[in-house]
Amino acid sequence: MQSLFNPADREVLSLRLADLEADTPRLWGKMNAAQMLQHCTRGLEAATGDRPMKQLFRGKLLSPFLRGIALGRKPFHRGTPTDPSFVITDDRDFEAEHKRLATVIDRFIQRGPESASKATHAFFGHLSGEEWGRLMYKHLDHHLRQFGV
Repeated sequence: MQSLFNPADREVLSLRLADLEADTPRLWGKMNAAQMLQHCTRGLEAATGDRPMKQLFRGKLLSPFLRGIALGRKPFHRGTPTDPSFVITDDRDFEAEHKRLATVIDRFIQRGPESASKATHAFFGHLSGEEWGRLMYKHLDHHLRQFGV
């Protein structure tokens, strides 16, 4: 299964991120490319522990039913719900957000699965480091597909 902790998978995502431009049109959703980069950065900051999260009550209720789907092989579908704190509506500088995302990806990788396993996901709660690696890969893939890269 693909993971951000797998160097080959990470390289593919890196090449796709390099193809993204500020004016790349979205295929669905509301965010522009710079907003999407900030959105992805916030998700990774939760995984690194830089943006501590508590599990939402609805996540405690629904997580057992949805965890397998979220961590499975199928990509996220359009319209997958997001935590309100990850919704980006203000204008962002594309170049700055692109660099920031790359920095946070590097930090996530350097800290490794053991460190990631200490972070709490807002919906799923405790995840293993490997689960974080898979989930962050799928999240980035989802948004890169959103922009056709």
